[in-house]
Amino acid sequence: MKCPRCGGLMVSDRLQDLKDSTGFIHFYGVRCLVCGEILDPTILENREKHQLASVN
Repeated sequence: MKCPRCGGLMVSDRLQDLKDSTGFIHFYGVRCLVCGEILDPTILENREKHQLASVN
């Protein structure tokens, strides 16, 4: 998979964040080895919602 930001290589990664409302601390996503961009299902969903809202 290529990074949408820089075109670099994206790799699967187990990531850690502060405990959120779902109770999870660890989550899985993909991270770019070049620029550090991180994508997971929540990020992609939020970006899609934002793009749809800006069109309307």
